Amino acid sequence: MNLLRVFPRHTAATPTDDRAFIGNPPMFWPDADEVRVSVAFSWDRAEGERLAGAWTATGLSVALSGPAFGVPGEEFVPGRYLRPGYTITSRGCPNHCWFCAVPKREGGLRELEISDGWIVQDDNLLACSEAHVRAVFAMLNRQPHRAELRGLEARALKPWHVDLIANLKPALMYFAYDTPDDLEPMRQAGAMLAEAGFSVGKSHDICAYVLIGYPGDTFPAAEARLRETWAAGFFPFAMLHRNQRGVVRRDWARFQRLWTRPQIVATTLAAATP
Repeated sequence: MNLLRVFPRHTAATPTDDRAFIGNPPMFWPDADEVRVSVAFSWDRAEGERLAGAWTATGLSVALSGPAFGVPGEEFVPGRYLRPGYTITSRGCPNHCWFCAVPKREGGLRELEISDGWIVQDDNLLACSEAHVRAVFAMLNRQPHRAELRGLEARALKPWHVDLIANLKPALMYFAYDTPDDLEPMRQAGAMLAEAGFSVGKSHDICAYVLIGYPGDTFPAAEARLRETWAAGFFPFAMLHRNQRGVVRRDWARFQRLWTRPQIVATTLAAATP
């Protein structure tokens, strides 16, 4: 397919090849049969719709899609919507967290054909079958860069997962502390990783995103969860809840900034450590 991809904003994962564009049509572009405007975040939907109109004015066929519009993911094509190095080996999640649109959009967990890459961006890799997970780790072990594992669920972590992770020696791992009932699984996961020889709680190679700022949350409660994450063995990073329009309170945004800068977080936590 002779395809151009258009994105409303640049992120660390956005492709940078000559068939990927941010924003409005430039003066010149390569020959194409179709343009796809891909929108990841709900708060960018209005901009995505505007861009679809702007690119339609060029006379090209334009499709508007992406997670923000509830469009289920297709089979993963390396480099199409995520820059080279990223891979998605499964879509969906068996959980039904109140804040997450993934189960509604994807309709359950689906294992995909495994494409090479070292940054795994699955919704919930550890929920996949043992055969699939082992195949993913076999792929990761032959990559030219150390792996980054994202979207790991502490509750799903099993001893055989830990054995695979210990053999792989990933550069980064990202878990999540989203709801209060995640705390005990986080503690258990931290203990399992420590027993396997990982330096849990001593670096930001083993991280956890901590959901903050959702309705009913408070600053003391959010800080307590961030500190609980550290005590469980994970370097905490605050992930600020946004509504469908992406609106956040300024005081919560300021609080988040203090808990997303590694040096500040490390200093804050070290000051509180006896």
